[in-house]
Amino acid sequence: MNTNTKNSLFGSLKNDIPASIVVFFVALPLCLGIALASGAPLFSGLIAGIVGGIIVGCLSGSQIGVSGPAAGLAAIVLTAISTLGGFENFLLAVVIGGFIQIIFGVLRAGIIGYYFPSSVIKGMLTGIGIIIILKQIPHFFGYDAVPEGDFSFNQMDGENTFSEIGVMLKNISLGPTIIAFVGLSVMLFWDKVLAKKAKIFKVIQGPLVAVTLGIVYFLATRGTAYGIESNHLVSVPIPSDFDSFLGQFSLPNFAGITNPAIWITAFTIALVASLETLLCVEATDKLDPEKRVTPTNRELLAQGTGNVISGMIGGLPITQVIVRSSANIQSGGRTKVSAVVHGMLLLISVVLIPGLLNMIPLSVLAAVLLIVGFKLAKPALFAVMYRQGWKQFVPFIVTVLGIIFTDLLIGIGMGLAVGIIIILIKSYQNSHFLHIVDNSNGKHKIQMTFAEEVTFFNKGAILNELDQLPENSYLELDVRKTRFLDNDIIEILEDFAIKAKNRQIDIKLVSERGVVKNPPSYIEFFKLRPKVA
Repeated sequence: MNTNTKNSLFGSLKNDIPASIVVFFVALPLCLGIALASGAPLFSGLIAGIVGGIIVGCLSGSQIGVSGPAAGLAAIVLTAISTLGGFENFLLAVVIGGFIQIIFGVLRAGIIGYYFPSSVIKGMLTGIGIIIILKQIPHFFGYDAVPEGDFSFNQMDGENTFSEIGVMLKNISLGPTIIAFVGLSVMLFWDKVLAKKAKIFKVIQGPLVAVTLGIVYFLATRGTAYGIESNHLVSVPIPSDFDSFLGQFSLPNFAGITNPAIWITAFTIALVASLETLLCVEATDKLDPEKRVTPTNRELLAQGTGNVISGMIGGLPITQVIVRSSANIQSGGRTKVSAVVHGMLLLISVVLIPGLLNMIPLSVLAAVLLIVGFKLAKPALFAVMYRQGWKQFVPFIVTVLGIIFTDLLIGIGMGLAVGIIIILIKSYQNSHFLHIVDNSNGKHKIQMTFAEEVTFFNKGAILNELDQLPENSYLELDVRKTRFLDNDIIEILEDFAIKAKNRQIDIKLVSERGVVKNPPSYIEFFKLRPKVA
């Protein structure tokens, strides 16, 4: 190994290892919270986090993406467990869903992720950042009625995102609030001041210090008015012996392989998990400081393999997740080593130190997530998007509001729908260029130049312009730059030729084949013309 390779490896590890610790602290409560919100065993969320980190991390082509259980699938999981007749039947659906994702990858379906507008992806990142902040405020102040990972607007406790904050104001817990403010202050001071003073403060991340202080605070204040009760702490299952630890794993019920309901659930999981993953890949690639491009088909293969393994041993379905991925990027993660090590940390800590994990206050972890959320939803981005014009700003803000007031996929769907409408409007406007030149020989001379591609979307605009041409005028129709002309447009021209005679409008058709005055048949003309439909 040459010196440059060694330096590169060392440079990567000194960034990836600290980042993996931060991602571990972000992932731990989310794995448990998503499992709780899904109505699944808590350990199933940890299994998904471990498999997503180690297995998917190794197989994925993404250098900075991190996978694990996804909040967007919680409602599907909750419904499926009850309707399929048990958790083991649901696990079979996860396994089958993983194989379907592998088929998606083989069929190269990963290209779908490239067709989402940039404004929608930016709206997704901002919306997720805002929803993280809103959802973590109650946990920050020690009100933990809803588990971590419940990111839907309507919550499982009957409240919504905003009403939950109102209820929290009447139920603030002193101890968790104190250590949350201490942890937040430490992380901000660490990031803004100490990290610029010496390299050691970049290697030892602020969140690690904040969590350590949280554990010390819990131990020091036990039994006092400033203490933290157990329901405000992380709650990792603690097995009494090795056999009880193995008992936390579950196997799928393969006897249900012929159940149509299981196959429907499997396809739903595969479709939603693939879509969330592709959207996250697109978003993380935009956040990546080195602007690397993730191979999306390989990502589907990796995610599918991860879901097969996760379902086989009792885990929840897996996707690439923007919360963990953005935390990784913000903490300086550079390669997939960070994702893999975070999975190893989950595994080691669950096996060796579950009791220590259960001393971590949820409010401190909420402080970590608040910083992650703020970095995703910086206020300056709203001004940047606004300055880019309404065609960028409207899909962006619709996506943000949709995510906040519904959920991730619905919000993205709303933004995408608005983006498509704007594309249609732009297509309508840009189908042709119309220019009135002069008034020669008593006739208005109008030049109409068609765009490179003219489709049926442009019918309305072109038909409107042709209908408004004055009688006794002269139309020069230029199609020299047009490489695709929809048959619908040709039929409009054919019909207009008849109207033109009645309105005494002369037409000159200009193409690369020459000039034709008042063509007898546009259909025959364009059939003979190469490169035009």
